[in-house]
Amino acid sequence: MTIDRGYPAPPALVEHARRFQAAGGVPAVPRVAATVLLLRPAGAGFEVYLIRRVAAMAFGGMYAFPGGGVDPSDSTTHLDWAGPEPADWGVRLGQPTAAAQAVVCAAAREVFEEAGVLLAGPDANRVVGDVSDDGWEAARIDLEQRRTGFADLLARRGLTLRSDLLLPWSRWVTPEFEPRRFDTYFFVALLPAGQRTRDVSGEADHTLWVRPADACDRAAAGELTMLPPTLVTLGEIAACDDLAAVVRAAATRDAATPITPYLDLSDDTEPRFHLPRPAAS
Repeated sequence: MTIDRGYPAPPALVEHARRFQAAGGVPAVPRVAATVLLLRPAGAGFEVYLIRRVAAMAFGGMYAFPGGGVDPSDSTTHLDWAGPEPADWGVRLGQPTAAAQAVVCAAAREVFEEAGVLLAGPDANRVVGDVSDDGWEAARIDLEQRRTGFADLLARRGLTLRSDLLLPWSRWVTPEFEPRRFDTYFFVALLPAGQRTRDVSGEADHTLWVRPADACDRAAAGELTMLPPTLVTLGEIAACDDLAAVVRAAATRDAATPITPYLDLSDDTEPRFHLPRPAAS
């Protein structure tokens, strides 16, 4: 039998949770979001890309994956699309077709905005190469500052969104005591050949490529600070021997059922996050 020892909770979150509980706070409505685990080969295994959020942001100081909230422009229907159709994504994500399309677009847009990686190509079988020159960087900044939409950016360059490069993995919802809550879909994507990540996001103050198991070890040692969704996902990915195993695992993952960690405040010495127990069958 496995004992649930929980996950460390930063003191600031514990104090906020206590105030929320004492005041009888009303949970905020979560904003739909998407995040992407970028993976690349490394020796016999693989590495994952992590960013550390700047202190002034929600979840500041925490290591996480590139991602962010769904933008109204992500629901546009005027988009060249390759891979599973939006209706198929809706089934996989447990969302209406338009909402599922918006989530997938948000995932592709955010990973370009925050890591400089573009999951698009001239057709359904190809992906663009290096997108780090000045012209692409200007386009990325325009997108980041909402001077243009993702669909418009792709259309101007004759590109198709490669939704098949995004593999759904899981869905996490921020605990009820947080003032800013997110309903976040986690995706896996293999770094396209010829592309490289770039430290371009103003929302991050440090980035690194690291083997998932090493990231878990460094988190346990207190070197990398993470919240449960990041740490649990890294552990799941680390259980895969190689990238092919990750792809196989993603095909059978439940990406529609939300997981909401809860903070056990009954232990005054060390409150910890726990995961909800599976419903009895």
